[in-house]
Amino acid sequence: MGILGSMRLLTITSRTLLLALVLPVTACGHPMQRKLEGRWLGEAVENVDPERVAAATGWTKGLSMEFAGDHVTIAIAAEDPRSGKYEVARVHKNDVYLSIQARDGRTSRAHFKLDDERSLRWMIGEGRAVVLRREL
Repeated sequence: MGILGSMRLLTITSRTLLLALVLPVTACGHPMQRKLEGRWLGEAVENVDPERVAAATGWTKGLSMEFAGDHVTIAIAAEDPRSGKYEVARVHKNDVYLSIQARDGRTSRAHFKLDDERSLRWMIGEGRAVVLRREL
């Protein structure tokens, strides 16, 4: 087996190990954690002032959120990704309220609307939202 074959085997083994470590965590969490699981990419904005739509949309297109077990990583273009542990604080119909603890110990709250298995809206206040689509 050559170097490329060894690298493929290592990659497959690493993925298998990662999957074995992540599955038990997600299996015992809140049911909503399983619905959020995966990578979500910024797509659009809603209810933003017309003069700010272009800038807000550009910012949104550079945004991604990745939920893995009880951790979330938020990546914004030109910034270092931020990660933290989260818990589902409350769910009411399709409204999901999260409590997110950053690595520095600060806690933030976030409100999302899970429209369906591929569409999520991050409610940022005053009726405004960032629309995210699940990466396939």
